[in-house]
Amino acid sequence: MNSRDLSRFMWSEALSLLDQADRLHRQFFRPAAARVPTWEPPVDVVETANHLRVTLALPGVAAETISLSQEPDAIIVSARRAFPVAASESETGARVHALEIPHGRFERRIALSTHEFSLVEQRLHNGCLTLIFSKKET
Repeated sequence: MNSRDLSRFMWSEALSLLDQADRLHRQFFRPAAARVPTWEPPVDVVETANHLRVTLALPGVAAETISLSQEPDAIIVSARRAFPVAASESETGARVHALEIPHGRFERRIALSTHEFSLVEQRLHNGCLTLIFSKKET
């Protein structure tokens, strides 16, 4: 490895560490008013001729914590992902090596005309919430 490659590697590692530090700072050091909600899950929206499928990645989110609400121009999905380290684990000296999956309360607002679509199915499978909407007849 020549010095130029080493320099690029070190720069890449430094940027990666800065990105991780920024994510942790945003997650843990927010004013109390900004803590609700704390994160937004990624979403896929796919439209076919007859349906609209919305899939949200919700790893570790319990189904009973998920709440759906509708507005005229959006659907809102909210829930809470519990902190992944139990109190009993921290009392026994468990050490956390990485916490990259967000936890805490989330809320995701998905722009969607509720006048054009109606929810026909929802399922939580393999950490993904899938919402199926049918198109309303016009």
